[in-house]
Amino acid sequence: MFLPLLLLLFPAFLQGQSNDGSSSPNIYTELSEVKAKVTNLENQQQVRQVAFSASLLASGESTTGPFSDFTPLIYKHVVTNVGNAYNSDTGVFTAPVKGAYHFQWYGTGSGGRRTAGVLMKNGGRTFASTEGQDNNLASASNAITLVLEVGDLVNINLWPEHVMFDNQNHHCTFSGHLLFTM
Repeated sequence: MFLPLLLLLFPAFLQGQSNDGSSSPNIYTELSEVKAKVTNLENQQQVRQVAFSASLLASGESTTGPFSDFTPLIYKHVVTNVGNAYNSDTGVFTAPVKGAYHFQWYGTGSGGRRTAGVLMKNGGRTFASTEGQDNNLASASNAITLVLEVGDLVNINLWPEHVMFDNQNHHCTFSGHLLFTM
C-alpha cells in the first residue's frame, strides 16, 4: 500500500511544482503523514481482535456469598484473553476500542440457595440473571450486546443475598468479544 502511493507522489516532488503551478508539499512531511496513517491502520486492525472467557475458580470447589450488598465477582480461570482486555485480578473488562461488544454470563447456586448476577457497565446495572431451586443446583444465564467507548468498564456483580457455586466443572463463567468497531 505504501509503495504505490509513493510512486504516485514521487514525480510531482521531483518537479517541485504541481500541475497548476503551485509549489508541491515537502516530500518528508508527506511521507511522514502517510507513515502515520499506515501505522494507525495497523493498530486498528490489532485492536479488532478482542475476546475473553473465564470461570470463577481456577481449581477446587467453593460457594461465593451471600453478601448484604452487590459484590464484584472475579473470574480467575482465564481460558481466552485475546487483546488482554479482561483483568483476572479485578474481574473487570476494559474496552480497548469503541465498538459493539457481546457479553454472556452463567451462574450456579447450590443447596437450595438462589443464584443471581448482574452485568455492570461503568458501575451501572444492565441485565441480570437469577434462578433458585429447593434442592441441588440452580443455574442462571443472560447475555447482552453493548456499545462501549474506549475505557468503559464491564464486570459481573453477585446480587445481594445470593450465591455463586463453582468447581472443577467451571459452572460460573463470564465471556465477551468485540463484534465490530465503530
